[in-house]
Formats: sequence, C-alpha cells, structure tokens
Amino acid sequence: MARKPRLHLAGGLYHVILRGNARQDVFFSPGDRHFFYELLAEGVTRFGYRVHAFCLMTNHLHLALQAGDSSLSAGMQNLSFRYTRYLNARLGRVGHVFQGRFKAFLVDQDRYGLALVRYIHLNPVRAKIVREPGAYRWSSHRTYLGKEVLPWLTADWVLGQFGPRVGVARTRFAAFVDTGKAQGHSAMFYGGKDDSRVVGEEDFVRKVLPRKITGPKPPSLSAILAHVCQSASMSEAELAAPGKARAAAQARALAGWLAMRTKAATLTRVAAHFDREISTLSHAVSTLEERWRNSASFANALNQHIYAIYQA
Repeated sequence: MARKPRLHLAGGLYHVILRGNARQDVFFSPGDRHFFYELLAEGVTRFGYRVHAFCLMTNHLHLALQAGDSSLSAGMQNLSFRYTRYLNARLGRVGHVFQGRFKAFLVDQDRYGLALVRYIHLNPVRAKIVREPGAYRWSSHRTYLGKEVLPWLTADWVLGQFGPRVGVARTRFAAFVDTGKAQGHSAMFYGGKDDSRVVGEEDFVRKVLPRKITGPKPPSLSAILAHVCQSASMSEAELAAPGKARAAAQARALAGWLAMRTKAATLTRVAAHFDREISTLSHAVSTLEERWRNSASFANALNQHIYAIYQA
C-alpha cells in the first residue's frame, strides 16, 4: 500500500520520532547528544520550527516540534543526514544511522499538546532508566524545571498554561508531569483511528486534512434510460421487448455503457432490468468501450450523452 503524503500545517504541532536502524544505538556519548543539540538549534533558525520538548534516548528520540512555513520534512531530513554523516565519521563506519524516514504525527495542540510534552518527558521513567523525569539529563524536562538553559527550546507556551509567574508555573508543570508517571505506553500519540497521520478528534481531522475533490453525484438509472429512449426515439417498453432488433440492442448497450461510466448502476442491474443475459450485454458494452477508446469522433459522441444526462 502506498504511503500517505506527509501533512504540512504551518504552526502545527508534531510528534516526531527517529529510531536507530535495526534498533541500534544512535547516541554513544554526551558529545553525540550535544552535537544533536547544535543541529536542533541550527534548524530552529534555518527552517523556522520550534522545539517544545525533546527526549534523546539511546536508540531513538522524541521531539515535539511546531512547524514553521518551511516543510518540516526539509528540516528533519537535513538533521538526520548531518547527524548520520557526523556519527559515521566519528565511529569510522558507513551506512544508515536511522531507520527509514522519520515519523511525524500532527497533534491537536489545544487538546493534546500538554499531554504530548508530558509523555515525551516520561520516556526515561517508562523505560525504568530513572524514577523521576528530572533525573534524566537528555530531555527538555530539566529546562522546564529551571535546572538547565537551552536558548533554542521554546518553553513559554507550555509553562504559560500553568500560570503567569514562572516559578509557580514550573511547580505546577512538574506536578502535572508526575500525575502521568503511572501511565504506560500510549498508542494515541502514534496516530489516530480516523487518519494515521493525525492525533486528534474527528473535528480536528476534518479541519487539517486536505479536502477531497469529489465528482458529481451519479445520475439515476431511470434518468439514463429516459435519455437513451429519447435519443433512440423509442419507448422503454420497446427497449426491453424480447427479440434481437439491432436498434434496440444498440440502445441497451448504450444504456449499459452510460450506467457503467457514470456509476449509476452495475451491468448486472441493467441486464436484469432488460431481462437479458449479462454476458450478452457485457459483450455489447465492451464493444462500445473499445470504440470509445480508439475513435476520437465516436468518443466525443458518447461523451455528449454523458453531458446531456448531467444537464437534464
């Protein structure tokens, strides 16, 4: 199955995940993680995204990024390419560092933004690396608590949800994160049921997904039959009468072709309406279809029938 295209929403909040190739480690030293910090800082300036939260585990990482006007894909591809080049040069090896393309899930920021940041900060707790998220050195949680300064991290939006005073907001935020320590892995932050690229309720999904261009509503079979009868100058009774009259057979084939083309009805239904064998009608319709494909003038004539039906 073809992959769905990425969704780009300027100002949208994304849960981004990068995993090590074949589950191998991607960070081997503090220097590796600091270099990754430098790439994130550069990306904030160069690609215009904001980093609201991050957690660098050993063989994967999580980011909460707010996209700018530039495509998030461009920023993440640049980050993964440059980190791969750096790490391979440092370790004297070649090949992929990350597994395939990065994962990015568009998140309803109003409903789930705070929960996403908490989920990211609690990764080391769920992995039983530390008991308290503040004890893990390589996440943004320490910056939110005021224990570390990372100028490229945007903490204002999250802390602003907990009060106007920074000290109070940090205390309340820490308590909010602590309430999630008992929670395990949450599939919710890895895509929704309505669309695997989006984390949000149905109304949010409808708002952010590109609108599908739909064609006109199929006409009714009765409308097609009325048009064919008028075009062939015969009644529907004559059209359905027993026998192999050439004019009636051609009209029935036209009715079947129009029903198939406009999705008004299946050939089986048309054949049943005329009390004819499906194989006979199918053969006649196939003949029309072949002429429609191979003759421009004939195709134009048949297309005029479709136009007339939709204009009726």
